[in-house]
Amino acid sequence: MRLHRMPAPMRRLLPEALWDMPVGGEKVLYLTFDDGPIPEETPFVLEQLALFNAQATFFCVGENLERHPDIARQVLDAGHRLANHTYHHLSGWTSSRANYLADITRCQQALDAVLPAPETRPLLRPPYGRITIPLARHLHATHQLVMWDVLTCDYDATYDSEECLLTSISLTKPGSIVVFHDSLKASRNLRYVLPRYLAHFAALEYQFAAL
Repeated sequence: MRLHRMPAPMRRLLPEALWDMPVGGEKVLYLTFDDGPIPEETPFVLEQLALFNAQATFFCVGENLERHPDIARQVLDAGHRLANHTYHHLSGWTSSRANYLADITRCQQALDAVLPAPETRPLLRPPYGRITIPLARHLHATHQLVMWDVLTCDYDATYDSEECLLTSISLTKPGSIVVFHDSLKASRNLRYVLPRYLAHFAALEYQFAAL
């Protein structure tokens, strides 16, 4: 079973997190891309977004930022936003509090090295969406926690690409925060789903904005 959308009770456990955006019925979607930047997939994403004048938010793994700062700068030059996804893609359920916080700080340092100016309250998405309530409350003072309304599950290599596309489309609504992955394991589904997803909602006169 693939969990494309968190159940309402789970959302209520993290009220300080962004799950979707209030848009007042306006046709706006918030696409996000996790786990990059990498040269194999991130430039493809940038090309597809440019075709539809779409802006997006890239939640970066610090290791990849330090390996590929040139790709990160391409993301910024195209008008998109970079955000924190920890340095080592840690789970907040199994990592110690000290290690998890240090990993976030290290990723933020990698971000600050490529950003034109440090952000006063950076965006942070916990890898796998796994974070404890005490950790979330602690981080709320310094970061805006971002979860999602629609998880495409593009990273699942056993997932039929057409089914991935149709399910993602069916769950999307105005204001949805949608998760894709610019990663190697997501490549097959990403390259099939993203262009068709963008074309579908562009035809319905949706706009695509960064958070």
